[in-house]
Amino acid sequence: MPPEHTPITVLLVEDHLLVSEGLAAMINATGDLKVVGTAATAVEAVRLSTLQQPDVVVMDSHLPDASGADIAGLIREGQPAVPIVFLSADESEVAMIAAVRAGACAYLPKSRATADVVEAVRRAAEGEMLIPAAQLARLLARAHEMSRDEADRRRLVESLTRREMEVLALMADGLDNRAIAAELGIGFTTVRGHVQNILEKLDAHSKLEALACAARYGLLDAA
Repeated sequence: MPPEHTPITVLLVEDHLLVSEGLAAMINATGDLKVVGTAATAVEAVRLSTLQQPDVVVMDSHLPDASGADIAGLIREGQPAVPIVFLSADESEVAMIAAVRAGACAYLPKSRATADVVEAVRRAAEGEMLIPAAQLARLLARAHEMSRDEADRRRLVESLTRREMEVLALMADGLDNRAIAAELGIGFTTVRGHVQNILEKLDAHSKLEALACAARYGLLDAA
Protein backbone atom coordinates (compact mmCIF):
# COMPACT_ATOMS: atom_id res chain seq x y z
CA MET A 1 0.00 0.00 0.00
CA PRO A 2 1.21 3.59 -0.64
CA PRO A 3 2.70 5.59 2.28
CA GLU A 4 0.26 7.09 4.79
CA HIS A 5 -1.59 10.22 3.62
CA THR A 6 -0.73 9.42 0.01
CA PRO A 7 -3.90 8.72 -1.99
CA ILE A 8 -4.37 5.26 -3.44
CA THR A 9 -4.01 5.76 -7.19
CA VAL A 10 -6.55 4.10 -9.46
CA LEU A 11 -6.64 3.41 -13.19
CA LEU A 12 -10.16 3.03 -14.60
CA VAL A 13 -10.57 0.83 -17.67
CA GLU A 14 -14.14 1.35 -18.87
CA ASP A 15 -15.45 2.14 -22.35
CA HIS A 16 -18.82 3.59 -21.34
CA LEU A 17 -18.20 7.31 -20.77
CA LEU A 18 -21.03 7.90 -18.30
CA VAL A 19 -20.03 4.89 -16.20
CA SER A 20 -16.38 5.93 -16.28
CA GLU A 21 -17.18 9.51 -15.29
CA GLY A 22 -19.51 8.36 -12.51
CA LEU A 23 -16.94 5.98 -11.06
CA ALA A 24 -14.18 8.59 -11.29
CA ALA A 25 -16.29 11.19 -9.50
CA MET A 26 -17.23 8.74 -6.76
CA ILE A 27 -13.64 7.55 -6.26
CA ASN A 28 -12.15 11.05 -6.28
CA ALA A 29 -14.74 12.24 -3.74
CA THR A 30 -13.37 9.86 -1.08
CA GLY A 31 -10.24 11.83 -0.30
CA ASP A 32 -8.05 8.75 0.10
CA LEU A 33 -8.43 7.48 -3.48
CA LYS A 34 -7.43 9.24 -6.69
CA VAL A 35 -8.13 8.33 -10.32
CA VAL A 36 -4.92 8.90 -12.29
CA GLY A 37 -6.24 7.77 -15.66
CA THR A 38 -9.23 6.45 -17.56
CA ALA A 39 -8.97 4.19 -20.59
CA ALA A 40 -11.59 2.99 -23.05
CA THR A 41 -9.37 0.69 -25.12
CA ALA A 42 -6.76 -1.98 -24.51
CA VAL A 43 -3.97 0.11 -26.00
CA GLU A 44 -4.82 3.09 -23.84
CA ALA A 45 -5.12 0.91 -20.74
CA VAL A 46 -1.65 -0.57 -21.20
CA ARG A 47 -0.16 2.86 -22.01
CA LEU A 48 -1.64 4.50 -18.93
CA SER A 49 -0.73 1.63 -16.62
CA THR A 50 2.88 1.89 -17.78
CA LEU A 51 2.87 5.67 -17.44
CA GLN A 52 1.01 6.02 -14.13
CA GLN A 53 1.91 2.75 -12.34
CA PRO A 54 -1.43 2.78 -10.46
CA ASP A 55 -1.90 1.11 -7.08
CA VAL A 56 -5.14 -0.54 -8.24
CA VAL A 57 -6.79 -1.12 -11.63
CA VAL A 58 -10.58 -1.13 -11.91
CA MET A 59 -11.33 -3.16 -15.03
CA ASP A 60 -14.46 -3.57 -17.14
CA SER A 61 -14.72 -7.19 -18.23
CA HIS A 62 -15.50 -6.35 -21.88
CA LEU A 63 -14.08 -3.58 -24.05
CA PRO A 64 -14.60 -3.10 -27.80
CA ASP A 65 -11.11 -4.28 -28.75
CA ALA A 66 -10.34 -6.90 -26.09
CA SER A 67 -11.64 -8.69 -23.04
CA GLY A 68 -10.84 -7.35 -19.60
CA ALA A 69 -8.97 -10.57 -18.87
CA ASP A 70 -6.72 -10.07 -21.91
CA ILE A 71 -6.05 -6.44 -20.95
CA ALA A 72 -5.34 -7.43 -17.35
CA GLY A 73 -2.78 -9.93 -18.59
CA LEU A 74 -1.03 -7.23 -20.62
CA ILE A 75 -1.04 -4.80 -17.70
CA ARG A 76 0.39 -7.39 -15.33
CA GLU A 77 3.30 -8.01 -17.70
CA GLY A 78 4.51 -4.54 -16.66
CA GLN A 79 3.06 -4.58 -13.13
CA PRO A 80 2.93 -8.21 -12.01
CA ALA A 81 1.62 -7.44 -8.53
CA VAL A 82 -0.96 -4.75 -9.31
CA PRO A 83 -4.39 -5.63 -7.83
CA ILE A 84 -7.19 -5.72 -10.38
CA VAL A 85 -10.84 -5.21 -9.45
CA PHE A 86 -13.14 -6.47 -12.20
CA LEU A 87 -16.54 -4.92 -12.89
CA SER A 88 -18.83 -7.00 -15.04
CA ALA A 89 -22.36 -7.42 -16.28
CA ASP A 90 -21.40 -11.03 -17.04
CA GLU A 91 -21.67 -13.17 -13.92
CA SER A 92 -21.05 -16.47 -15.71
CA GLU A 93 -18.56 -19.01 -14.43
CA VAL A 94 -16.53 -18.75 -17.64
CA ALA A 95 -16.14 -14.97 -17.26
CA MET A 96 -15.15 -15.27 -13.61
CA ILE A 97 -12.60 -17.98 -14.38
CA ALA A 98 -11.03 -15.78 -17.08
CA ALA A 99 -10.81 -12.91 -14.60
CA VAL A 100 -9.24 -15.08 -11.89
CA ARG A 101 -6.71 -16.45 -14.36
CA ALA A 102 -5.85 -12.85 -15.30
CA GLY A 103 -5.14 -12.00 -11.66
CA ALA A 104 -8.42 -10.55 -10.41
CA CYS A 105 -8.61 -9.97 -6.68
CA ALA A 106 -12.28 -8.96 -6.86
CA TYR A 107 -15.13 -9.56 -9.29
CA LEU A 108 -18.05 -7.18 -8.78
CA PRO A 109 -21.34 -7.35 -10.69
CA LYS A 110 -22.02 -3.99 -12.32
CA SER A 111 -25.47 -4.02 -10.74
CA ARG A 112 -23.84 -3.34 -7.35
CA ALA A 113 -20.47 -2.00 -8.40
CA THR A 114 -21.14 1.63 -7.55
CA ALA A 115 -21.88 0.75 -3.95
CA ASP A 116 -18.96 -1.64 -3.51
CA VAL A 117 -16.15 -0.40 -5.73
CA VAL A 118 -14.66 2.13 -3.30
CA GLU A 119 -14.37 -0.41 -0.50
CA ALA A 120 -13.08 -3.01 -2.97
CA VAL A 121 -10.33 -0.64 -4.15
CA ARG A 122 -9.26 0.09 -0.57
CA ARG A 123 -9.14 -3.58 0.34
CA ALA A 124 -7.38 -4.50 -2.91
CA ALA A 125 -4.70 -1.90 -2.18
CA GLU A 126 -4.17 -3.62 1.18
CA GLY A 127 -3.47 -6.87 -0.65
CA GLU A 128 -6.75 -8.57 0.18
CA MET A 129 -8.36 -11.20 -2.02
CA LEU A 130 -12.05 -10.29 -2.17
CA ILE A 131 -13.18 -13.44 -3.93
CA PRO A 132 -14.16 -15.84 -1.11
CA ALA A 133 -11.70 -18.69 -0.65
CA ALA A 134 -14.31 -21.41 -1.19
CA GLN A 135 -15.55 -19.77 -4.40
CA LEU A 136 -11.97 -19.24 -5.61
CA ALA A 137 -11.18 -22.90 -4.99
CA ARG A 138 -14.25 -23.95 -7.00
CA LEU A 139 -13.33 -21.62 -9.85
CA LEU A 140 -9.75 -22.86 -9.98
CA ALA A 141 -10.90 -26.47 -9.90
CA ARG A 142 -13.34 -25.76 -12.71
CA ALA A 143 -10.62 -23.94 -14.68
CA HIS A 144 -8.40 -27.02 -14.35
CA GLU A 145 -11.25 -29.22 -15.52
CA MET A 146 -11.92 -26.94 -18.50
CA SER A 147 -8.22 -26.96 -19.45
CA ARG A 148 -8.17 -30.74 -19.28
CA ASP A 149 -11.34 -30.99 -21.37
CA GLU A 150 -9.88 -28.62 -23.98
CA ALA A 151 -6.68 -30.68 -24.14
CA ASP A 152 -8.75 -33.84 -24.57
CA ARG A 153 -10.83 -32.15 -27.25
CA ARG A 154 -7.73 -31.13 -29.22
CA ARG A 155 -6.33 -34.64 -28.91
CA LEU A 156 -9.56 -36.19 -30.19
CA VAL A 157 -9.94 -33.73 -33.07
CA GLU A 158 -6.35 -34.42 -34.14
CA SER A 159 -6.88 -38.19 -33.91
CA LEU A 160 -9.98 -38.27 -36.13
CA THR A 161 -9.50 -38.12 -39.88
CA ARG A 162 -11.54 -35.77 -42.05
CA ARG A 163 -13.62 -38.72 -43.31
CA GLU A 164 -14.22 -39.95 -39.76
CA MET A 165 -15.43 -36.48 -38.79
CA GLU A 166 -17.85 -36.58 -41.73
CA VAL A 167 -19.13 -39.99 -40.67
CA LEU A 168 -19.49 -38.76 -37.08
CA ALA A 169 -21.55 -35.77 -38.21
CA LEU A 170 -23.86 -38.03 -40.25
CA MET A 171 -24.20 -40.39 -37.29
CA ALA A 172 -25.34 -37.38 -35.26
CA ASP A 173 -27.93 -36.65 -37.96
CA GLY A 174 -29.38 -40.10 -37.33
CA LEU A 175 -28.15 -41.87 -40.48
CA ASP A 176 -27.33 -45.57 -40.29
CA ASN A 177 -24.29 -47.11 -41.95
CA ARG A 178 -26.01 -47.77 -45.29
CA ALA A 179 -27.41 -44.25 -45.45
CA ILE A 180 -23.99 -42.81 -44.59
CA ALA A 181 -22.42 -44.90 -47.36
CA ALA A 182 -24.98 -43.57 -49.85
CA GLU A 183 -24.52 -39.98 -48.64
CA LEU A 184 -20.72 -40.11 -48.95
CA GLY A 185 -20.62 -42.32 -52.02
CA ILE A 186 -18.44 -44.95 -50.37
CA GLY A 187 -18.89 -48.63 -49.60
CA PHE A 188 -20.88 -49.99 -46.67
CA THR A 189 -17.88 -51.95 -45.42
CA THR A 190 -15.76 -48.80 -45.55
CA VAL A 191 -18.31 -46.94 -43.44
CA ARG A 192 -18.39 -49.76 -40.94
CA GLY A 193 -14.60 -49.50 -40.67
CA HIS A 194 -14.80 -45.75 -40.09
CA VAL A 195 -17.44 -46.25 -37.40
CA GLN A 196 -15.27 -48.82 -35.64
CA ASN A 197 -12.30 -46.44 -35.73
CA ILE A 198 -14.47 -43.67 -34.27
CA LEU A 199 -15.63 -45.91 -31.42
CA GLU A 200 -12.06 -46.91 -30.61
CA LYS A 201 -10.72 -43.35 -30.70
CA LEU A 202 -13.55 -42.07 -28.50
CA ASP A 203 -13.23 -45.07 -26.18
CA ALA A 204 -16.92 -45.81 -26.77
CA HIS A 205 -18.76 -49.12 -26.91
CA SER A 206 -21.70 -47.95 -29.02
CA LYS A 207 -22.67 -45.25 -31.46
CA LEU A 208 -24.80 -43.62 -28.76
CA GLU A 209 -21.87 -43.48 -26.36
CA ALA A 210 -19.66 -42.13 -29.13
CA LEU A 211 -22.15 -39.36 -29.88
CA ALA A 212 -22.42 -38.48 -26.19
CA CYS A 213 -18.63 -38.19 -26.02
CA ALA A 214 -18.55 -36.13 -29.21
CA ALA A 215 -21.19 -33.76 -27.82
CA ARG A 216 -19.32 -33.37 -24.53
CA TYR A 217 -16.12 -32.30 -26.26
CA GLY A 218 -17.77 -30.19 -28.95
CA LEU A 219 -16.57 -32.47 -31.73
CA LEU A 220 -19.82 -32.11 -33.64
CA ASP A 221 -19.18 -28.35 -33.85
CA ALA A 222 -15.85 -29.09 -35.52
CA ALA A 223 -17.28 -31.74 -37.85
